[in-house]
Order: sequence, then structure tokens, then C-alpha cells
Amino acid sequence: MESKDLVKLVVTSLNKHKAEDIQIIGIRDLTVIADYFVIANGTSTTQVKALADYLEKELSEQGITPLRIEGYSSANWILLDYGSVIAHVFYKETREFYNLERLWKDGQYLQLTDFIDPEEI
Repeated sequence: MESKDLVKLVVTSLNKHKAEDIQIIGIRDLTVIADYFVIANGTSTTQVKALADYLEKELSEQGITPLRIEGYSSANWILLDYGSVIAHVFYKETREFYNLERLWKDGQYLQLTDFIDPEEI
């Protein structure tokens, strides 16, 4: 599966389940760890876990399983590594503290509407 297709699946799931402030950063030219980061947040640790659960379930139904999952027990920052796409699901305050967008500011910021219908947002 192409990286962009995987990004579309990730952002569709996160958007459908009411994740906040979904950001897509192309990092292919900056690092070898992945092609894209998808960053989103929930408003509580319960929602963060639910977003990660839905994402993992919906992708696994299509035969896509994460290489690893980190941070599930604390639910402040759950990382789901799908190889070419890494999804970061944050608790809002934790996201503000780590500010990955600032750390990866040299990446290519992509519009959510490039991946999902604007009417679904």
C-alpha cells in the first residue's frame, strides 16, 4: 500500500471518531524513520485510548497491523507505528508540551482536505 493511501485511512479514522486538530507532516526528505507523521489529539485520556483503539481496529480489518504501539498504558501520547506512517495520538496538554509540529517544522505540511472530503471535516 502506498504511504499516501495509508495516511488517508489513518486520518479518515481519526476524523470519524472526533480527533481534534489533525495534522499531516511529510517527513520523507528529513528522516528514514517514516514518510509521514499524523498528529491528532483527544480531550481526555479516555478519548485518546478510544481513538487509538478505533484506528488499530479499523486498519486491522483491512489487514494492516502496527509494527508497534507505544504509550498505551498512560494514554497521554499513544504512538502507532505503521512503518511509512506513524500516528501520534495525544492528550491535548501533552501535545502542547511536546510540540512535535515545532520539532518537525521543516517537514511538508499537508492539508487534511488532500486526504478526506472537506464536508466530512
